Amino acid sequence: MRQKGITRRDFLKQTASAAVGSALYLGTTSQLIAAMKQDKIKVVLVRHKAAVDSQGNSGRAVLEQMLDDAVVALSGEAKPELAWKKWIQADDIVGIKTNVWSPLPVPTELEDILRDKVLKSGVDERRIGIRDRGLLGDQIFTSATALINVRPLRTHYWSGVGSLLKNYITFVPRPSAYHDDTCADLASIWKMPLVEGKTRLNILVVLTPLFHGTGPHHFNPQYVWTYQGLLVGTDPVAIDSVGVRLLQAKRREFFGEDRPLNPPPKHVFLADTRHHLGVADPAKIELIKIGWEEEVLL
Repeated sequence: MRQKGITRRDFLKQTASAAVGSALYLGTTSQLIAAMKQDKIKVVLVRHKAAVDSQGNSGRAVLEQMLDDAVVALSGEAKPELAWKKWIQADDIVGIKTNVWSPLPVPTELEDILRDKVLKSGVDERRIGIRDRGLLGDQIFTSATALINVRPLRTHYWSGVGSLLKNYITFVPRPSAYHDDTCADLASIWKMPLVEGKTRLNILVVLTPLFHGTGPHHFNPQYVWTYQGLLVGTDPVAIDSVGVRLLQAKRREFFGEDRPLNPPPKHVFLADTRHHLGVADPAKIELIKIGWEEEVLL
């Protein structure tokens, strides 16, 4: 029998200990807020109402501005070029891990922008690769010193959500080995020598997310919505956690009831509690919102 999805009540229970810890803080209100912000992981949500047009085409100039705004907000630097150089150095070998699933791939415009940003950081073109599959036979990815992880957000038959954590499953020779228990231990891939400590930036594409489906390889345009956004950060667990909340919010809006993801995306929360890869607790995530605010849902 398939497990029940994670309800809002269950999710809030997971974060109760953080709330209790905050309540016990004896400083002033301003000190409490400052302390909480200092400890939080930054995730940037940037949106633009013209990022994708009515035909589903992505505008390069708009996407580039969105991405630059996001990295500036994330880095604290004043200019985009300084922000990019904070994560990518001229002597790096850079693998841009994309996703080519045909119904909802990473837009080629976004891939091209990422390549150009890496080039402008001083990296030789011969030391840059963009790929989804066949990574173990690609010299760029097997010798990479820096990775950029980018993929669209969607529901997934095996893991509840297809997002940043799952995007690295093609780094292993047999991805099906990670399907047990609804892909509970996907985070363990991120501890492999080929990957560990190399990911400089994570970009979850929420331009047109898929929020519902049934069965393997499901895709129905009825359950795709034009959200016009990117989620950007350095912690893939935190970004995926925000992505899960976004899908759940859209499902409540669309279905008119609390309809949890099925199967539950427990790999996201286990990446925090079991594998200590990042932060999944919303109370420990600072979501920075930039740009278009209509129907933001978060």
